[in-house]
Amino acid sequence: MTVERRIAHIDMDAFFASCELSRYPELRGVPMVVAGHRQHEPRLLADGTREFSRLSQYTGRGVLTTATYEARALGLNSGMPTMKAAKLAPQAVLLPVNFELYRHHSRLFKSAVKSISEFVEDVGIDEVYADVSELDEGSRAIAERIKLAVREASGLTCSVGIAPNKLLAKLCSDLDKPDGITLVTMADLPTRIWPLPARRINGIGPKATEKLASIGITTIGELAARDKVELVEHFGRSTGLWMHEAAHGHDERPVQPNSEPVSMSRETTFDRDMNVERDRVELRRIFTALCEQLAEDLQRKGYLSRTIGIKVRFDDFKTATRDITLQTPVSDVGSIRKAAAVCLKRVDLSRRLRLLGVRASGLEREGATGPEGPEQAVFDFKPI
Repeated sequence: MTVERRIAHIDMDAFFASCELSRYPELRGVPMVVAGHRQHEPRLLADGTREFSRLSQYTGRGVLTTATYEARALGLNSGMPTMKAAKLAPQAVLLPVNFELYRHHSRLFKSAVKSISEFVEDVGIDEVYADVSELDEGSRAIAERIKLAVREASGLTCSVGIAPNKLLAKLCSDLDKPDGITLVTMADLPTRIWPLPARRINGIGPKATEKLASIGITTIGELAARDKVELVEHFGRSTGLWMHEAAHGHDERPVQPNSEPVSMSRETTFDRDMNVERDRVELRRIFTALCEQLAEDLQRKGYLSRTIGIKVRFDDFKTATRDITLQTPVSDVGSIRKAAAVCLKRVDLSRRLRLLGVRASGLEREGATGPEGPEQAVFDFKPI
């Protein structure tokens, strides 16, 4: 007997903001954003209450990491420049980014999903796919069980979409947020999927959306109605055929529980343009911190990296990248920093810097190089 394919997409609700609300429950129902730095940590007052920073106090060029639903109602969204958000909602509460907290809750919710289905694909800190085809219950019962497990493990809510494939599951998990359940079958395409904007298809970005609009396509249904030949003419064979298939709800990609990351990276955008000579001490501190964070990511997830690289964005928005491949893979901060510094020496740093990042690629599981582990990478250079 053929088993009906059922794929669940589990998407945490306003994840970073929800993690913060688990620490500061008094902020529930209050417009709040995550974007600040350490100086924006709440202050504990003598009476036991907390004093929170406000968006009006922010200075710099960062962007919002996330916003509560109350903040979104005021026009604030993740990725928005923080100074712009401060003009829209100056009294919104401002909290600093706390990735350690977010990773903790991420591990909890993913473990909860894996307790229900062994076929789980990790696709981000706040979302996973799960193949639930073999489970005996109906789709709604499965979704409710996933949501309960996630809430009990993490204290947070999620939205679950279950559909015949990954593409539709991701689409429908967003339809009833927050804390929602959406079930879609192929028969539901005309009523549930085709009226949606074409940009809702994962993979259709702003440029493609603009180009589709120029030929009269704004909804998924309008995209589905176009001949594939026309789409190929406008977008090329690969993209045109994929758009046609996606609009008709076709997606054969399997859930891949053992998919391995291609790379890991850490980067930061400075609040002001940095001069290599004048800001050498601060840049050295930030550079070391990025390397430490990257080393922690590699070690926590059990990976070694054979290629270390850097990314630099200048004040004119031009970007330079450099990398170096090592004889033996590494995960310790000393080797990562040395390799990244070698890469930096290959970049003309005469212009002021806007962004700095460190990247590890060529990943392999720790222990793959033998029982004695990797040797330390050694370079002859003066660190920045």
